[in-house]
Amino acid sequence: MIKQYIPTVINALELASKKIMEIYSKDFEVDFKADNSPVTEADIASNTILIESLTPLNIPIISEEGIKPSYHKRKDESLIWLIDPLDGTREFVKKNGQFCICIALVQNGKPILGFIASPTTKTILFGGLSIGAFQIPFGTNNYIENKWRLNKPASNTPKVLIRSNSPISKDTASFITKTEENIGVINQINMGSALKFFDLLNGKADFYLRLAPTMEWDIAAGQAIYETIGGEILNFETKTTLIYNKENLRNPYFLAKLKTQKFD
Repeated sequence: MIKQYIPTVINALELASKKIMEIYSKDFEVDFKADNSPVTEADIASNTILIESLTPLNIPIISEEGIKPSYHKRKDESLIWLIDPLDGTREFVKKNGQFCICIALVQNGKPILGFIASPTTKTILFGGLSIGAFQIPFGTNNYIENKWRLNKPASNTPKVLIRSNSPISKDTASFITKTEENIGVINQINMGSALKFFDLLNGKADFYLRLAPTMEWDIAAGQAIYETIGGEILNFETKTTLIYNKENLRNPYFLAKLKTQKFD
């Protein structure tokens, strides 16, 4: 079923990425939302393109930059789109290239298809449990070919943690110290936005710890793709898999890792 959506979504990602890069290459204004997070014309332009592209598929859309349907209206929907038109707006403003577009198809709370597009590298990571994981350059026509397929990555020695560009929190530092007592030295990579999943899927990082706020549209796409190679994203407190289209769209703190990896 999910294969039918791939051409439409990839076309939308490439169109939105082109627009984002047009804005990125010039001076632009930065506004701030009620929660003090930044928003630019690139966020809004990308959102417009994605909404126009996905609306004909007749599946409800929840976008970071759109009007959120009430939980009463969306709780019984079997399928929804979760989209982040520009994940990593702070990185976009810094012009460090570490931003992306995230789109996930969620079925009954579970992400079944995900896409993460990097406008700067013109690369798309996508996948779902019924098709596998793939990494393709913009302009690819035959999306699901073995030459684009990603396999379960080998683990690193020593292990590599990927985390945000934000200063390390006390909780994260404590987790690293405790984990190093059990498995040895842990190296670290800092990366903005859901681009972290490129490193996870390609074996450059072994796990991703997030002990800070995120929203469903930030992570659902990555989870859909990561699970295809045996990955999991667990609630840091309950050790249960993250679910989506909740009444509160905020994610719990989480740890993303391969199911075979033990860190305690």
